[in-house]
Amino acid sequence: MNEMPIFERYAELLAADEPVAMATVIEGERVGAKLLITADNADTLGSLGHPELDRVVARDARAELEAARSGVRNYGPEGQTTPEDLIDQPTIRVFVESHAPPPQMWIFGAVDFTAALARVAKVLGYRVTVCDAREVFATKRRFPMADAVRVTWPTPIFEELGHNLNPRDAVCILTHDPKFDVPAVQGALATRVGYIGVMGSRKTHSKRMERLADVNVAEADMSRLMSPIGLDLGARTPEETAVSICAEIIARRTGKSVPSLRNSSGPIHS
Repeated sequence: MNEMPIFERYAELLAADEPVAMATVIEGERVGAKLLITADNADTLGSLGHPELDRVVARDARAELEAARSGVRNYGPEGQTTPEDLIDQPTIRVFVESHAPPPQMWIFGAVDFTAALARVAKVLGYRVTVCDAREVFATKRRFPMADAVRVTWPTPIFEELGHNLNPRDAVCILTHDPKFDVPAVQGALATRVGYIGVMGSRKTHSKRMERLADVNVAEADMSRLMSPIGLDLGARTPEETAVSICAEIIARRTGKSVPSLRNSSGPIHS
């Protein structure tokens, strides 16, 4: 718990461009009560009137911060959220105002799976950038859901914008071309990005690891790669694969243990 006055801390975090949310009771008991929440699961300041209400609102506010969303949520006076728990309880309406840029997803490779992954990522609140060096494939017409489509090799975009990637962001490399995926992996590993997923079969992944070793990528750095990409859900269509990738990203971010393809054996597709 930070002891700094709440608005002083709020201003400090905003000035540092750090993700922060302010929860305010707008209806019910203690109208105007405030709770400041950061994204690191450690820092809260203020109170909405009950420890359990503070805990539940902080949890929900961090979820809103992940997607850079603001909105109103309803609770019971002790943090109740389910309809049966709210029966005969006074409702407290809390406005959660988030200050955070949306998480980014960079997708390398204008392939069949890219459009599906971009659509699912947009539902989750990501700002999506599609990158491919082939001008005929990397077009806004093919990927209208993307926020940006860049005709580029990986190295230039990482040199230009890689410093903006942080642990909330994701890089997904869907190509099978060594000339493209090796520099994409190298570029991603040089950033603070929280998730690096690389598509391919186990055989393709093994050969890719050999190529990365040939260009002196350290084994410790290679351990950051989630490849084969996605959870072991038995996904076959581009849409199912996109869900498995995004589910793996969520699990990695929240620290949950899930059945990733990287940690399993045998065929990827049944």
